[in-house]
Amino acid sequence: MATTAAAAAAASAFSHGHGRSRRCPPRSRSRATVARCGLLLPAKISAVPRRNVLSTMLSTSTILLLGPRQITLAETSGGAFREYIDIFDGYTFLYPKSWIQVRGAGADIFFRDPFVLDENMSVEISSPSSSKYMSVEDLGPPEKAAEKVLKQYLTEFMSTRLGVRRESNVLSAVSKVADDGKLYYEVEVNIKSYASNNELAVMPQDRVQSLEWDRRYLSVLGVENKRLYELRLQTPEQVFMQEEEDIRRVMDSFRVIKTA
Repeated sequence: MATTAAAAAAASAFSHGHGRSRRCPPRSRSRATVARCGLLLPAKISAVPRRNVLSTMLSTSTILLLGPRQITLAETSGGAFREYIDIFDGYTFLYPKSWIQVRGAGADIFFRDPFVLDENMSVEISSPSSSKYMSVEDLGPPEKAAEKVLKQYLTEFMSTRLGVRRESNVLSAVSKVADDGKLYYEVEVNIKSYASNNELAVMPQDRVQSLEWDRRYLSVLGVENKRLYELRLQTPEQVFMQEEEDIRRVMDSFRVIKTA
């Protein structure tokens, strides 16, 4: 009897000590209790639009709620894409399941194809203190917005190398009203870069430029929370022809949402 009592006491001590059980009470969980159980809940889940809640409920994989930014990742029913929802900054989109997130890229969020390094996507958001947007029409008509987008790309790709030449043109600029009732602009541009491998040669015939890259850049522009949002996709032209359907699905999925 004494041995049995001692064993029971030791078991009780073990379960309440260093090796304590991870089981938590099923009801009346405080935030501290939830944290001890290894769960992380968003502060204001009510900020998610019904469309996003429904799509998340219909997803087939686990949802991850990550930290104060209240980011949700969920697989779509097709399995080829994941949905990215940022409640804190106010946007959502689909991205290819195989792509990886790259941190420190300068954008609000950045994903890249791990095999085709020139294929990537990101989201840029205007500063709330620099301007107040009421509609994407504040940029002018889609054609004017496309010129601004192209100019921004060319500025970013400006090179100090000798013998570099860029060719660019706007392929399309359209507006659409999405299923959330908001107006978006979609812009597509092409940029080609030419360079010489012997730019310091004396004779012009020795400074022949050849194509070093040929890329398609696609942008979706939307306005919410008095800020301009831009989804940017970059892909080599040859890859675009093979993956156009997936790329356009990503573009069509981009939505801006009101923040709390």
